[in-house]
Amino acid sequence: MSTDSASTSAAPLNRPMITVSIMLATLIQTLDSTIANVALPHMQGTLSASQDEITWVLTSYIVAAAIATPLTGWLSDRLSVKRLLIFSIGGFTVASALCGLSETLTQIVASRLLQGIFGASLVPLSQSILLDINPREKQGQAMAVWGMGVMVGPILGPTLGGWLTDSYNWRWVFFINVPIGAFALFGVATFLPAREPKHDAKFDAFGFATLGLAIGALQAMLDRGEQLDWFGSNEIVIEALVAAISFAFFLVHTATVGKKSFFKYELLKDPNFATGTFFIFVIGAVMYATRALLPPMLQNLMNYPVATTGLVTAPSGAGTMVAMLFAGRLLKRVDARLLLLAGFLISAFALWQMMHYTIVLSESDIVWPGVVQGFGLGLVFVPLSALTFSTLTPELRADGTATYSLMRNIGSSIGISIVQTLMTRNTQVSHADLAANVTPFNPAIQPMLNSGSNYDLAALNASITQQASMIAYLNDFKLMFVATLLVIPLLLLIRPARQAPDASVAHAAMD
Repeated sequence: MSTDSASTSAAPLNRPMITVSIMLATLIQTLDSTIANVALPHMQGTLSASQDEITWVLTSYIVAAAIATPLTGWLSDRLSVKRLLIFSIGGFTVASALCGLSETLTQIVASRLLQGIFGASLVPLSQSILLDINPREKQGQAMAVWGMGVMVGPILGPTLGGWLTDSYNWRWVFFINVPIGAFALFGVATFLPAREPKHDAKFDAFGFATLGLAIGALQAMLDRGEQLDWFGSNEIVIEALVAAISFAFFLVHTATVGKKSFFKYELLKDPNFATGTFFIFVIGAVMYATRALLPPMLQNLMNYPVATTGLVTAPSGAGTMVAMLFAGRLLKRVDARLLLLAGFLISAFALWQMMHYTIVLSESDIVWPGVVQGFGLGLVFVPLSALTFSTLTPELRADGTATYSLMRNIGSSIGISIVQTLMTRNTQVSHADLAANVTPFNPAIQPMLNSGSNYDLAALNASITQQASMIAYLNDFKLMFVATLLVIPLLLLIRPARQAPDASVAHAAMD
């Protein structure tokens, strides 16, 4: 699936149009992972749903996408990459329209399930295609373009979702996908070359069922654990047991059936891919989780409107885009591991700045650490993607990119769940510690206690809660800072990129 040989045996590839088309498809998929979050309160009223019920609009999408992602490799062999991509974009676009037209909670949850299923292949396929249509010396720049779509989409999602919801209504959060999806579908159908699928591709139903059940149960547990007090809830206990038992069956099945397994264990024989996949899991857990802390901190503690929150957090995406453009070019001249080291150090510096936040913050205090962190993340993402797939054969790329995306998503889900849980618990602990100083003998608060006014007591409790929450957020930033520093020694596990035999020009056309 490479371009150089394709151009000699078929019509020349229109790389710019292929890139634009698949990145538009990637963008709408990544946008939808966060764009609906800010619209949930508006949906709740329209659909007459409780707060617990409306969260299934998010959970259904996440779980469906997680379960369907591992299917990408087999489906690309069975249908061909072009047909699978057309099918995925078309289905995602139709499902988006159905979300916008939904009149009941059941309808929108079902439509979001379809969105997750159809959209699951878009990110791994876009990465695989960009690797295949570009020669080796341009793959770093290709990964920079791909990284911008993957990273910027979730960052811009809340901003765009808030603007669409305030200016129009929540349905446009989904309708916006329709024209973009239509353009992407036209571009892929017109410019992406095709080749015959592998009709003999075997499907390991038991392997997929056990892996899909394990991933789905894990994602549901991580997404709903904080709401349901984790293992104090029977639902979370059941989901944890299902995930553990299903994954155990999957491991035993994979070890016993060998090459007939749903998971291509040949991927793990490539040291760079195995190390890179582990790294993207850690990065998802450490660096993505930080992005989930800022919006609730700004809205809940500092009373920022949704639109303003989006405006002050969105510039971090600009930092990511600039870094990715630089990193794509620097990969030709600088050891990728040095870029990774620089990225982690810059990200750690941004987290160190966030550790010193206070209740009183100017907008620049929020914007600049975000830009710095985004820049660091961009320096990490591009070289890591390039190194991970530098020695992987084209035949394994579809499965490899699916596994890579899946591990990134699982890592981010775990990281977000950890920081949110710690934030809630540390808030309670800090509240108790601060409240211990509320005594009649404390001169700072003695007038409020002596007044006997319920209003004064309520104001005092609100102030203590605010301070306790801020302490909890700062503890989370400190945890992420330490974790980022601890990841740096793992760079020694990554080998320098080397030329894989015929890795870039192995096929005459796209799958």
